[in-house]
Amino acid sequence: MSPFLLLCLTPTLTLTAAAVPTGSLPKISADIYNPTNITFYLYQPARLTPNPPILVSPHWCHGSALAVYNGSSYAKLAEQYGFLVIFPDSPNTDDHCWDVSSRATLSHYPATEPGDTLGIVNMVHWTIKQYAADAGRVFVSGVSSGAMMTEVLLGAYPDVFAAGTAFAGVPFGCFASPENDKTRRGYWNDDCARGKITKSPAEWKAVVEGAYPGYRGWRPKLQIFHGTEDDVLFYPNFEESIKQWTAVLGLNGDASWTTVAKTDDTPFANWTKYAYSAVGHGDETWFEAYSAKGVNHNIGNHEEIAVKFFELDCVSGNGEGRECFRWGNGGPLGNSLKGTEEGACLEVAEFRLNSCFKMRNHVVDSRR
Repeated sequence: MSPFLLLCLTPTLTLTAAAVPTGSLPKISADIYNPTNITFYLYQPARLTPNPPILVSPHWCHGSALAVYNGSSYAKLAEQYGFLVIFPDSPNTDDHCWDVSSRATLSHYPATEPGDTLGIVNMVHWTIKQYAADAGRVFVSGVSSGAMMTEVLLGAYPDVFAAGTAFAGVPFGCFASPENDKTRRGYWNDDCARGKITKSPAEWKAVVEGAYPGYRGWRPKLQIFHGTEDDVLFYPNFEESIKQWTAVLGLNGDASWTTVAKTDDTPFANWTKYAYSAVGHGDETWFEAYSAKGVNHNIGNHEEIAVKFFELDCVSGNGEGRECFRWGNGGPLGNSLKGTEEGACLEVAEFRLNSCFKMRNHVVDSRR
């Protein structure tokens, strides 16, 4: 086994979970493979549920982990429901945006020099191991650059995240660096930002599938939000994201296969919600798109909506005689992972609970 794999999957700790103070936001010093030197902050509530869920909350450009911590209600909600929150901090000193453009960050365990996504994923692995956290209930939510990172993480690591919420983002791969500069991080793709990159649903689907070649497994569910007057990441990106993710999730078929429920003035006046589900499964919305009429790029971080979508408010079944939403269960494509290259390693329970990961054509069991 290569040293790269050992670093990624069996981290040696310099700060144990027991040493992390509750009710504050300490910086975690964990000996994990973190190739771009992302700063790792972790919020642990005073009352942590057994096998707690994890929420990752990447910040916006010119923002910081502390800005999200102080400016959102995720810490308060974590105290209420007992989940952990990872607040990563971008290493990009120029504008503090996330790397959503390099080939490495857009790839599942890249063979080239890794980008920001791998460092964040390894923070998740560390947290799962140290807190006996529920590997089936890992979620991500962000605004602007954080929304872009949300869609990148869902596309590149569908085996890690169960769901995501993106407030004012762009489609996966839309910000990709030019063909002659695929390794460049921090690239600002102005054509994408201005909504000039358009593709067919099949083409957008191929971009996502190219991040993890051969993967035919379960896909996370997703919410996207966008203001019609967004003057930073223009509104056509909302329409392109719909094309991409409905294709990826198998929800871009005709009325015999896909149901789209439109609700006006939801969750606010002049906002319109479009909920996509497979016919006959209207109670199982797998993709939601919210169009905010008259709203610019400052769409906000609507934490309560994300928490409800993720079912982070579901504790021990919530007394309703059902399990909380988790990775691998349900969805328009079903919860079967048959046909993937990983074979037995991708059987749902074995994969999620025992942390089997495929890297560089190796299947590695991190219990070793």
